[in-house]
Amino acid sequence: MLGPTEYSNKVKQLVDDLKGVFTSAGLGGEAGEYKLLTQSFLYKFINDKFLYEARKFDPKNDYQTLMKMSDDDYEGLQMDLGNESAVIKREDLIETLFNRQNEDDFSTLFDATLNDIAIDNNDIYSVETAGNTQVRLFDSDLIQDNVIDGSQRNIVARAIINKLSETKFDEHIFDAGFDFFSTIFEYMIKDYNKDGGGKYAEYYTPHSVAKIIANILVGYDKPENVRVYDPAAGSGTLLMTLASKIGTDRATVYSQDISQKSTNLLRMNLILNGLSHSIHNIVQGNTILHNKHTEKMDYIASNPPFKLDFSEWRDEVETLPDYSTRFFAGVPKTPKKQKDKMAIFELFLQHIIYSLSDTGKAAIVVPTIFLTAKTGISSKIRKYLVKNNMVTGAVTMPSNIFATTGTNVSMIFLDKNKNKQSIILIDASQLGKKVKDGKNQKTVLSDEEESKIVNTFLEEKEIDDFSVIVNDDEVKERNSSLLAGQYFKVKIEYSNISEAEFNSQIKQLKTEFTKMVNDGQKLDKKISNQLGSISYENKN
Repeated sequence: MLGPTEYSNKVKQLVDDLKGVFTSAGLGGEAGEYKLLTQSFLYKFINDKFLYEARKFDPKNDYQTLMKMSDDDYEGLQMDLGNESAVIKREDLIETLFNRQNEDDFSTLFDATLNDIAIDNNDIYSVETAGNTQVRLFDSDLIQDNVIDGSQRNIVARAIINKLSETKFDEHIFDAGFDFFSTIFEYMIKDYNKDGGGKYAEYYTPHSVAKIIANILVGYDKPENVRVYDPAAGSGTLLMTLASKIGTDRATVYSQDISQKSTNLLRMNLILNGLSHSIHNIVQGNTILHNKHTEKMDYIASNPPFKLDFSEWRDEVETLPDYSTRFFAGVPKTPKKQKDKMAIFELFLQHIIYSLSDTGKAAIVVPTIFLTAKTGISSKIRKYLVKNNMVTGAVTMPSNIFATTGTNVSMIFLDKNKNKQSIILIDASQLGKKVKDGKNQKTVLSDEEESKIVNTFLEEKEIDDFSVIVNDDEVKERNSSLLAGQYFKVKIEYSNISEAEFNSQIKQLKTEFTKMVNDGQKLDKKISNQLGSISYENKN
């Protein structure tokens, strides 16, 4: 039996092989490449997951047995499996399609197969937009729409089906769990989830940040039947990590994001990680203008956009019915220059506070400047949080923890039902190791450093120059600052020396000082003499 690393390498090899297919067809780096890869991989996953669940129901249910079943028996099996797998007709299985690859116009057959699966599973896997439109699992014409060269379509479709049939996802892979599939997901989308993708570029949340947030938010609790939410979910790293920490059978995920690409990636992330029951709670749309989740949430984890030009719809926010309660600190003004520097995170932060249940907890990634802002909306929000005893702590992270942005970031942790007056502030800015990530440099935390941050926070430990416990009154006296360094005690080093040693050091200092004075006097005299020898001479 293969070990976890071998299984991981096996699946990553499939990803690489598929990318190789698209590169050979001249599609590498094309806009539709990520669709071809992710939807082909997802087809493979749900196909093999169906076969896995069928064998788990009855070990005799291999492909050959399934093909020999009567239509009624096959339909009965699908009903018995319920939501444990997708609904897949026998003619839509990968092995069936593999056996038909020599037919003319195979790419059309491939597209029709994915279209068939999407229609059959619309009730389970469709995603909703803010405008109440359903987004299907697979594109209706995946090959046709993304492989422009008609002569390449059959070649690409056959190459895909061959690669998908070569690799078998067995019970060891499906039993591998979150850490396995989160790694595979990151590997698959690493080239498609970077900044540079336009005004709504997806900034991928590092797995280390997600783990720290999940471990601190959940702590030692064992919550059940809770709502987990991210109003700017991206491809779902924070949500998946938090839901996995709580337990996928004890958490229901809710999300919204304006990016269509991110929403589709998030759906795939949910399917891979056993959270298909939450897919109907994914919404694509503008969270600020069209908030589709009015339910109050138990846990919120978010890495919202920091800087974004939203001047086109800024004034609409002030006309929303819930404006006064949802955005109590106001809406950032539109600057005359550099509109892309608008602090949109201030809107998301207020939205998160508004969305918390009476016992809700939240963790939000913010620019570090938020922790000390003396005026403006950021200051109003921070003072509101401190005044209402909602802040449990803040962690200042190392620079370049996000390779795609140079903004220094921190994390603030909130608890709507906080029952103590203390706040823990951590300065983790000196942790981590600098590594190259393409053209960028990023800081990577070790497992030990992640644990140090989490354990220090949960155990409320004070460590010199790393963490400090303060109370609400202390924070209010310092303009509600949440920056750890402003509360560290100034340390004065004392050393025990004898009277003779003290006198000896004083004598040496006197000697050095006298020498410096004498040298200065000599220099003054030399400069004076040189100035006295200078005279004016008229050469005309």
